[in-house]
Amino acid sequence: MRTFWGLMRAYWFSDHWREAWTLTLFIAVLTALVSKASVWIAESSGELVNAIAFFHDRNNSSPLTAVLSSAGMLLLLVVIKDAGFNGVRGYISATLHRRWRGWLNGRFNEALLSDSHTHFHVQHGTGDDDKAPDNIDQRVQESIKGMTGGAIGLAMGVLSVLTSLFFVGQRLLETSAPVHGLEFLGMYGSAVLAFAAVAIYVPLNTYVAVRLGRILEFINIAMQQAEGSYRGELTTLFRRSFQVAASCGEKVQKTMHDRLYVDIDRNWAKLNKVSAVYTSFQHVYDFFAARMVAYAPGLIPYINEKISLRSYITGAELVNSLISQCSWFIHVMPAIATLRANSRRVTDLAEAIEKVRHPAEFYRSTGLSDFHYGRQNARFGLTVRKLELMHKGDEVAPFLTATGLRFKPGEWTFIKGDSGCGKTSLLKALNGLWAYGRGDIVYPQGVGAFYASQDIKLQALSLKQLVCLPDDDELFSDARVAAALHKAGIGDFIEFLSDETCAGKPWDQVLSGGQKQKLMLARILLHKPGLLFLDEATGALDPEARIAFHQAIKDNCAEATVISVMHESEPPRSHGGVEFYDSVLHIQDGTAVKAGWEVFWPQQQSPNRAVAPVH
Repeated sequence: MRTFWGLMRAYWFSDHWREAWTLTLFIAVLTALVSKASVWIAESSGELVNAIAFFHDRNNSSPLTAVLSSAGMLLLLVVIKDAGFNGVRGYISATLHRRWRGWLNGRFNEALLSDSHTHFHVQHGTGDDDKAPDNIDQRVQESIKGMTGGAIGLAMGVLSVLTSLFFVGQRLLETSAPVHGLEFLGMYGSAVLAFAAVAIYVPLNTYVAVRLGRILEFINIAMQQAEGSYRGELTTLFRRSFQVAASCGEKVQKTMHDRLYVDIDRNWAKLNKVSAVYTSFQHVYDFFAARMVAYAPGLIPYINEKISLRSYITGAELVNSLISQCSWFIHVMPAIATLRANSRRVTDLAEAIEKVRHPAEFYRSTGLSDFHYGRQNARFGLTVRKLELMHKGDEVAPFLTATGLRFKPGEWTFIKGDSGCGKTSLLKALNGLWAYGRGDIVYPQGVGAFYASQDIKLQALSLKQLVCLPDDDELFSDARVAAALHKAGIGDFIEFLSDETCAGKPWDQVLSGGQKQKLMLARILLHKPGLLFLDEATGALDPEARIAFHQAIKDNCAEATVISVMHESEPPRSHGGVEFYDSVLHIQDGTAVKAGWEVFWPQQQSPNRAVAPVH
């Protein structure tokens, strides 16, 4: 789905192909019936005009009956065509739109949320000139919806042109008459003139429409980017609303919004100008098509009395119908420009997803990325060998080096170092979330890992689902989840276990920063991971709650290996003065060294602590 046509046909060759082709077949049949009905309407219009023209003719014995019957037949045909064929076709095409969009959305959803964390990696560009796709949410939601709807409309329009050429062309040939000066064409003179008029008039103006359409396409892409950026900033504002209010940052935020909206307004102004020019062009085109080009081919046979007035009017209506159908491309050029803009946004996202399908290869294009992740017997714990962490670039020196680290089963390690030394980067690398560098990370076999970070954003799920993540909530009883919440210190919310909101607000807005961190603790206590990474996971808790956090893990996850980063220079101790942590990993001058606790705090030496470095 990384090319326009690949994206267009993917659904029809997927596992949903029966559904796709069945709906498409119904649309094709109804489109053919609509085109055939247009021929019937053209003939009926000719009958009505003829009945009106000969209303006062002395040989017309029942003029009123002829007019009323012709008008009634025309009305019936219009109802059959528009309320019947078009109405049913509209419903089926809308169903196809809904199904196709749902399938595409599922495909992108599956690709973005793959096991290799595609949603995380796709937000990084592969080079200075290759930026990450902007506004991914807009592409998945609005662009896919607009593209699928536009493509179906485009396909129906093309099919209408083909069926109209067949049915209308067939009728024009049947009603054709000789033309003075074109006797060599025989009875097909007027039909040839009609086809020639359409063949000259429509392509010439289509060329103009295409030129204007390309301008509309580029402006539409720029408009979507501007709209997405502005919407993204608004979304971010309401997520950090408290911080903006606390810092009185409304003036700066307003300036940012004004700057982003200027981009929208500038592109909108361009779009309005080109759209106005296109609308004027289309109106003039339609007038000449309906009032001049359609009536010109049959005029000579009518003047030479080769055809009757009824045949002349019928032929003109047929030519007008043919021009109208063949001009569909001109009428919907703005929509085609939007379709191309939407499809380009979607294919660009598909291309970006494909690039990061293998993250290591993706990052190697802009730097060194040579991490190797393996498994070993659980009794050896977690081992790190020859680890070097770097930033983007081909010739960048490592900012953090760890030649050899081992975290034994059940060992608690506190990572100590100045701000910005790479503590969090190390945890990310251990979890496969750091892009550049090299080294071997060997996990204990059969041991589950859990990464708890400081910044917590809760999905719009029930409280039970939030605690049970990443597993399905059906795997755990309400009693087990309630017990985990109680042990984590937020038992007051147990009564809302099955609710997606509390007091009408999502849990992300209901819970404070500290309560969210206690929710993460409840998740840890429920799953009991064997390897736990705490990345400032207690930063929003007071000292007493921080102790309770650690004590709950110590009491309920006794065999867990814990590696922790904190704001504080020293980790908490239990109420009895016992250290929770067994060792310290000290990062200084770009080097990580792991040693026993007393090496860094000898005044807290305990008889049961080993002073020798831990290898």
